[in-house]
Amino acid sequence: MRLDMPRWGRMPLAVLVPVGAILWLAPLAWTVASGLRPGNAVFRSFRGLNWRTFIPDAVTAENVGAVADGTLGRAILNSLIVAGATVALGVLISAMAAYGLTAFRFRGRGFVFALVVLAFMVPFEALAIPLADTARDVGLDNSYIGLILPGVGNGLAIFLLRQFYLDIPAELAEAASIDGAGAWRIFRHVYLPLTGPAMVGAGIIIFVFQWQAYLLPLLLTTDPSMDVGAVALARLFGQYGVDWGMLFAGAAFLCLVPAIVLLVFQRTFTESVVGSAVKG
Repeated sequence: MRLDMPRWGRMPLAVLVPVGAILWLAPLAWTVASGLRPGNAVFRSFRGLNWRTFIPDAVTAENVGAVADGTLGRAILNSLIVAGATVALGVLISAMAAYGLTAFRFRGRGFVFALVVLAFMVPFEALAIPLADTARDVGLDNSYIGLILPGVGNGLAIFLLRQFYLDIPAELAEAASIDGAGAWRIFRHVYLPLTGPAMVGAGIIIFVFQWQAYLLPLLLTTDPSMDVGAVALARLFGQYGVDWGMLFAGAAFLCLVPAIVLLVFQRTFTESVVGSAVKG
């Protein structure tokens, strides 16, 4: 939006943005409210759309307790472990890969970067079955390592970090090299401190990718104790009945965690995305 746009030109946007936000938040608000209702009252609240649809008449903590004490609670903990470990490893590996593609000149560097770009354009569902077969062949099924490793190498995170590294003046690395710093020290003390927003942006991308993962964990885990949140939530649809209250409570938690992460880091994440676009 142009800064010199007249007031009348901004009015449609001022109307559309709140309306779009309400339409986006309404399903989430209903999911949270349904998780606080007794299971048999979930769909009764949807008869006639009004304020009672989003504000429960009777609030119960039984659904939240059932989630915490049941298999879904263990699965959500697995998701937190897998996503947290993947972010820690993935950001470091993505940063090192981006540094290598920026600071070192070698034959085929452009081709390698093109492969990285192509990697995050391929739908992950197309790779899930071969990855699961490979993980089973080496004995990584039903293990945290098998769930973590596929998310560590994230092409979009590498791309984002490389775009930031390209904007770092080469003179800084040259000065550090003259002072006797090696490649690892230059990476740690020159590149990493200057790319905080990009590191946060890469971490959020990796976190969301792992948090919402469903197909690969479904293929890799046959032990219910190793299910992640999305898989355990799908298993709540029983053959003879569904505890809708617990299902909505679990769904609300799975939705709120990435939403909270994005809200907390939204300014830094926006800076990282805008910065990479400008530098690209």
